[in-house]
Amino acid sequence: MTGKNRENYNKNYIAYVNSFDPPTQHFKNCYRAFLVGGFICCIGQFLRYIFEGAFGLSGDELSGAVSVVLIFLGTLLTGLGVYDRIGKNAGAGSIVPITGFANSVASPAIEFKTEGLVYGMAAKMFIVAGPIIVYGVLAGTLVGLIYLFL
Repeated sequence: MTGKNRENYNKNYIAYVNSFDPPTQHFKNCYRAFLVGGFICCIGQFLRYIFEGAFGLSGDELSGAVSVVLIFLGTLLTGLGVYDRIGKNAGAGSIVPITGFANSVASPAIEFKTEGLVYGMAAKMFIVAGPIIVYGVLAGTLVGLIYLFL
């Protein structure tokens, strides 16, 4: 096949494949992501007001309590299969907040639990989130050491 024929063949093939692909609705996807991500953040803000008013928390304790509850909710909804349906409809809106990180840790653990506790759940739990945790810890340690010596 010559270069001209190959180029023509590739264009025809790409046109054929694209004929089966539905058009992407960018505005609709962004709108859904904005609504769901904003709603998750509103839940976090609501929890912040509750913990601040009812329990008198402030500062780091308040931030930590809200983070723990949001991580728990994200993991619980993942275990119940609800978070996957939210993510299917919301796209990036469900991935960006802290609940998305909890989902990225819990999903592989649930998916591979049939392979056993060690080789399945424990080994696969950090496939997606592992590099984030490793680089976060290393960057925090490096910044801490720089701060210590300066």
